[in-house]
Parts: sequence; C-alpha cells; structure tokens
Amino acid sequence: MRNSFLPFSPPCIGEEEIAEVVDTLRSDWLTTGPKVKQFEREFAAFVGAPAGLAVSSCTSALHLALVTLGIGPGDAVITTPMTFCSGVNVIEHVGARPILVDVEQDTLNIDAARVEEALKRLSKEREGVRAKAILPVHLYGHACDMEALLRIAEEYGLEVIEDAAHALPAKYKGRMIGAPVGASKVRVLSCYSFYATKNLTTGEGGMLTGPSELVEEARIWGLHGMSRDAWKRYSSEGSWYYEVVRAGFKYNMTDVQAAIGLHQLKKLEGFHARRREIVRRYNAAFSALAEFQTPVERPEVEHAWHLYVLRLNPDHFELSRNRFIEELKARNIGASVHFIPIHLHPYYRNKYGYKPEDFPVAYREYQRAVSLPLSPRMDDGDVADVIEAVYDICSLRREFSS
Repeated sequence: MRNSFLPFSPPCIGEEEIAEVVDTLRSDWLTTGPKVKQFEREFAAFVGAPAGLAVSSCTSALHLALVTLGIGPGDAVITTPMTFCSGVNVIEHVGARPILVDVEQDTLNIDAARVEEALKRLSKEREGVRAKAILPVHLYGHACDMEALLRIAEEYGLEVIEDAAHALPAKYKGRMIGAPVGASKVRVLSCYSFYATKNLTTGEGGMLTGPSELVEEARIWGLHGMSRDAWKRYSSEGSWYYEVVRAGFKYNMTDVQAAIGLHQLKKLEGFHARRREIVRRYNAAFSALAEFQTPVERPEVEHAWHLYVLRLNPDHFELSRNRFIEELKARNIGASVHFIPIHLHPYYRNKYGYKPEDFPVAYREYQRAVSLPLSPRMDDGDVADVIEAVYDICSLRREFSS
C-alpha cells in the first residue's frame, strides 16, 4: 500500500507558469490586460475558433452565452441531467426553463434521439415555453454526437451552447471542439473551464469561443456592460471615456490567471499524451476484470480524457460504489463521483417534481460510477498503485464472497 495519499486530480504547474506570474506581478497590469488578450488569441487559434473571450469561470461563460443569445423568461433550454449543477443553474438565472433528457448508455452524453422527442413533445404540449437552445455537455471529455444535435438544432431553429468544461482538447470527426462545423447554419458558442482540476488550468477561469460578433457582444455583457474595457481605457492608445450600454456582469479574467494559461496551453498536447498513456494502462488492467466496465471512445471521437470513470458491474461485484471509494481511500487512493444527476438535487427535485426514475439511464449509471485518479503529474508508480489497489479490493471481495 502507498505511504502517501494520491490526490484524485492535482494541478500540473511548472516553473514556466510561476515565472510568468512573477513577471505579471512586476508589470503594470494585474487585471485584464495584454496577457489576457494574448491568451484569448492563442486559445482561439488552438481550438480553431473565430474568437475567444477569457472569463472568470466556465459558469460565467455559460451565463454569458445564454444572455448573448437573448435567452430568457418563456424560453426552454434542452440539456442533460448528467452534469455539474452550474450549467443548469445558469438557465434558471436567466429565467428560462431547463428541459432535461436522458443520456446514452455508453458515453453518458445527452441522447440526441431523446432531444428530438422532447422537442416534439414541447411543440404539442404548448406549456407556455418555447425551445430556444440545446446545451450539450461533452461529459468526461468524450464529444457528444454533434452531427445529430446540429441537425436537430437547424431543423427546429435552435442555438447550441457547448459545455466544453471537460472537452479540451477533444475532437469530433477530426474537428476540435470549438471549431466551426462545415456548412452548418446553427450559431454555436463553446464554454471551457480552467478550474484547478481541468486539463488546462488557470486556477479559476474559463473561455467563451464562437462567432466574432457574438463573442464581442458577450465581451460587453461580461464587464459591466461597458463600451470599453480597462485595456482600451488605460493603455497608451486608449481613452478614459466609456458608456454603459448593457446591465452587465463582472466576469473578466485577470492577467495573473492568463499568465498561467499561456504556458498551460503550450503544454496541453504533452499533458494529453500522458493522460492517454495512463488511460491505456488502466484499460489494459481493468478490462480483464468482470467487476468493471471501462470507458468508451467512439471511432469518430478523440477523447480529452479529463476523467477516467470506471463503472461497477453489480452482477459481479457485491461491494457498493460508496464502499468501493472508501476502500480506495483506505489504500491512499483518491477517487470521486461525476456527477450526482441534476434531478436528484433538492432544488430541482422540488421545483419540477422529478423522481429518480424519470431519467433511468442517468440514475442507474450514477450509482455505479467512480472517477479514478488521472493527471499528467502521475508517474508510472502512481498508476501501478491505483491498479494494485483496485485488484486488491476485488481479490479480498472474492475471498469474502467464496
């Protein structure tokens, strides 16, 4: 057994990030300034997006996307119950109604067929809400079936807001998430997270990408609704004068955060290669055990591998998911669960009258999902320790059952 605790998902920060932050602290700019602008340009170029807006979190990016697209009271947004609460909370914040639909069995991403069923049902029921957008979540880093979702969005005249918090640097049919999709007429905004556990971190932070005109509108909303940001007002080329043209928010990223992001972006492909290597070793080890179901990666997808989610097979494993996590912790291995489905949380359960079985796939799979440690900081010994701990728990359980 390990002598020290292996964290579930520690950040991977090097001397380059530290030196860039120190350079920022010694400069004339701490808040939104030249390094934020550079990070926005380089990030948009990396994912192939027309434009990017660096913000304080993925939550703020999602909120700005909704506001920028004019979504509000009387509107409905189709999304998934298998996600973190922030993406659904912001729908509530703008006064719209979240419409949850169940997920695919293999990827646990939003099920496009069920999206279409929900839209047909909405058009028939005439409940006083009109569908305005689809908010798919690229869960764990596996891209959703965007071809199907964009076809549905075009047919029903909907916007698409991608929750890409897990999806850097995932690809769908050779296209990086955030890049425009061929001849599609659907307006798409993509939202990324740079939280401490993410594949690229700025400590806290996020990015909104999409068509330039929408990103510039979001930029105004994201800084008090002002016509000029600090960089435009206080740089040598700027002017002090500004006007408030929207009742906006304070969602800007700082140069201190962007300083970290600039070097994280340079390292991202290396980070991703290490994640894939860890996943390869996990899959080789755990696919041999009847007790577990390993994650999928469809042929048309390049998985970002933000999370490695192992699913327990109850027919072969009597131990509960919660007890399994406790046993891992007892062996100094950190683990977590992603996610408690939205419809199980008291706010949404009470407001909309949800029952656990309303979304049976999400509910069933949540009960058997465990996220194992996955970070480019892990060395081969760390990976071996995780595998050994899982095998040890299985071996002891078999002895106990026999």
